[in-house]
This record gives sequence, structure tokens and C-alpha cells, in this order.
Amino acid sequence: MDFAVSDQIKAIADGLLRFVDQVVVPLEVEHAAIFSNNRMIFEADGRYSDRVLELRRQVRTKSAEAGYYTMLGAEELGGGGLGAVAAVWVQMQLARRYGPERHLIHHVVVPSPFTNGLSPVLRHLDKGLKERYLPGIASGEKTLCFALSEPDAGSDAQAIRTRADRDGDDWVITGTKQWITNSPYADYAVVFAVTDREQAEGRKGGVTAFFVDTATPGFKVTAVIPLMGQAGGDTGIIALDRVRVPDRNRLGEAGQGLTVAMQGINAGRLGMAATCVGYAEWALAMASDYAGTRRTFGRPIGEHQAIQHHLADMAMDVFAAKSMLLNCAARIDAGLPARGEIAMVKCFATEMLSRCMDRAIQVHGAMGLTNELRLEAGYRFARIMRIPDGTAEMQRRTVATELLRGRLEI
Repeated sequence: MDFAVSDQIKAIADGLLRFVDQVVVPLEVEHAAIFSNNRMIFEADGRYSDRVLELRRQVRTKSAEAGYYTMLGAEELGGGGLGAVAAVWVQMQLARRYGPERHLIHHVVVPSPFTNGLSPVLRHLDKGLKERYLPGIASGEKTLCFALSEPDAGSDAQAIRTRADRDGDDWVITGTKQWITNSPYADYAVVFAVTDREQAEGRKGGVTAFFVDTATPGFKVTAVIPLMGQAGGDTGIIALDRVRVPDRNRLGEAGQGLTVAMQGINAGRLGMAATCVGYAEWALAMASDYAGTRRTFGRPIGEHQAIQHHLADMAMDVFAAKSMLLNCAARIDAGLPARGEIAMVKCFATEMLSRCMDRAIQVHGAMGLTNELRLEAGYRFARIMRIPDGTAEMQRRTVATELLRGRLEI
């Protein structure tokens, strides 16, 4: 399959990088005192400070004005509809140019493919509600969260316990959601709940998706969950106490919520893989540069075979992951089935990044253990990425299932 990246896509990515250099980087430099200190980034309860939230909003709205914030969204939602190859290429370039840790305002320039912005799941939104809500979402003024996971239902989404009971023209939702990205700050949530207990217990569906305004009575984010190395973050726990939602806020058919969810989750997995490939390229460049300048025993360490092996292994990993990613994206753009390919790419790219960050730290020696070069931040990021949006083990399960059913050709 031809999965070459077109000159048009490359030009769009180059324009995006110029936008970040001219608009976002100056904000980062101006507010360096905030971004370099966890105590100034986060409030005591783990939420982002008001100043950080305002800077993120500024970046979103400026990106929307420039046309970048919505360029990956579907055309039917008012987005640019650039496709999967464009999406992964853009995300790779952003990660490669700016590296890990610089994510507080950089990563909102182009929103997560399914948890924010013009998420694919919004295609199922009622026409009248699209007219009401999409302008605010597309402008970057309003944000979303994707509330699927629960304390006892992560990889096994069919096991969710949050329920929605029909009451006239409304649904009443009760339950708990956990590990929900952007939930402490979201204006709207896509909430998944069991609407047919018999089907759900038989693992035959029975889950429905709803578009919920987070200001609705009974909707509350009870806690922020700090992740590795951070004093806070954007991941939270949601309590839903008899949240009343009109039936018109249903996304898709009743009982088909997990099918709706996968449309977003698969886009998210590709986006995550693209970020991992970009960070790995960044780490390889850092290690190669250091190997050419750092000297031991009278010569650059890059002349030592042990260091060369680290660099070679990193390069092979990056080449393999990048090839897999672009091939998979091209399949999607061609309208071909890609369930198994997406699982392989997500699994391989996230594990590959862990290997590359580890080798890059090893090449840098003691310098790699500090966060002056941000390799330590990249190492933490890499470890986290092997779990969200489906663990490596679940991706292997999907690959094996597709293979055994004859739906995966290698």
C-alpha cells in the first residue's frame, strides 16, 4: 500500500509548527516561572491553576482562529476532514519538535482525537444540539471529556455499572466514572451508561452514550488523580447522582454506545501512537547529538560500539513504528478494516517509546537522570502510555482475535 505523506499534508504540518513557534512558545517563555514549578501549575486539590487554565484557553482559541484546532475534525461537524494520515503526521511532528513535558499548552493546539474538540462521536449528536453546542466546541471556548472507564471497568468496558433509567422523555444517570481525562475542566461529557441490564449482563451491548452538560445537577468531579511525577493533572473521578438528560441528548441508538465509543477510541489510539513515535524521534536526535559531542577516553562516545548499538536499536524501533503507523493510517483513509492494525500500532509504538527513552537516558549517563534535558519526563510519559485507551495486553488480545478469525493479513 502506498502510504506516502503528501506535500500538502507536510505543508500543513510546517504551518502548524510555525504557529506554535510564533504564538505558543512565546507564552511558554513568558510564563516559564509557572511551567517550571509544580506548585504554581497546580492548586492544592490537584487542579490546574486559574492562570494555566486561562493560557490553555488562549491557545485553543488562537489555534481555532488559525484553523488548526478543528482541522482533523470531520467535515460534517465543521472540521477540516484531513484524514488519518494527516492526523498522525501532524501529531508526530509536534511531538518530535517540542519533546515531552512541554505539553501544558502545546498539546491543546490540536486536541485529542476523541476526548476533545470535534470528536468523531459527535457525529451522532442530534442536529439541533449540533447547532447549539458545536460552535463553542470548535472555537476552543468549550471542552469535552469522554466518560467511559469506571473503578471496576477499564479494559473490560462491557462491565460498566453506571446505569441510565428511562423516565418519560428523559434518562436518569447514576454511577461513578474514573480515569476520565479533562473531566475536572470539561464543559460537556460523553457519558456511557447501561440502559438494558439483560443485554449488558449477557455482554451483548445494552450500553448507551449520552451528551451531558457538566453543569447539570448531580454531575460532580469529586477528585483529581495525580499521575507519575505530577502533583495534579487533568484526570479525574466523576460522580453521577441522578443526572437527568433529555432523550435527544442520546448519541446513537440505545444499546449501541460501545460501538459509538470505538469510533472515538480508535482515533485516540492512533493519535497516542503518533505522539509516541514523535517523542521517540526526539529522543533519538537527542542521543545522537550527545553521542557526537560527549567524549570519553579521548574520543566521542559515539565511536564506542556499545553506544552505537543503543543508537541503532533506537533507529530500528522508530523506523518500524513509524512505518506501521503510516501504513495503518493509510488503510483507514482507504476505507479498509484496521481493527487489528490499530491494536498492533498502539501496542508497538507505546512499548517502543519506553525502550527508546530508556536507551536515550543510558547514552546520556548521569545527565539523563536529571530533567534538565527532559528525558526523565519522557521516560515517565512512556510508561504511562502503555495503559490508557487499552493496555498492551488488551491490544495483544485484539490482535490475536483478529488473526484467529482470519481478519488480519500480515
